Amino acid sequence: MTDNIATELTPLDPAFVTTTRIATAIGLLPFVIGAGVLEVAQAAPPGSFIVPMLLFYAFVAFTVPARKYRHWGYDMGTDRLRIVRGYMFYRDTIVPFGRIQHIDVDQGPIDRRYGLATLTVHTAGNHNSKVALPGLANADALAMREAIRAAIRQESL
Repeated sequence: MTDNIATELTPLDPAFVTTTRIATAIGLLPFVIGAGVLEVAQAAPPGSFIVPMLLFYAFVAFTVPARKYRHWGYDMGTDRLRIVRGYMFYRDTIVPFGRIQHIDVDQGPIDRRYGLATLTVHTAGNHNSKVALPGLANADALAMREAIRAAIRQESL
């Protein structure tokens, strides 16, 4: 992201880094267990499975979530929601409120523990008909949902 774009975007809640680290660590756990099993089975010289796996585990679980957090942002205008994400593969999505069919606010158990939610807007059409914005404080996600509903209601009158 360039500096002038980053300044006009609202960042995600900082707890998003923690929840992403936990979810990533849980997702990679079977690979660490598999590497441990291969170590115990002595399928190769000692450390040839578990050491690279633990290094990869630490890198992915601690570095990637912070980088992901830095490269997400959003801007909610009076008639649209703009979501920007990505570093190497940059995506800037603008969802006009007039195209929104319905809005979801989702929370998993990890998000609920840290007070976060994901705002998902479903639009008419096929391409990008579902746009998700994770890492919002639950109260912010609910307020955004209500603001979008009010704007849609105002537009339809």
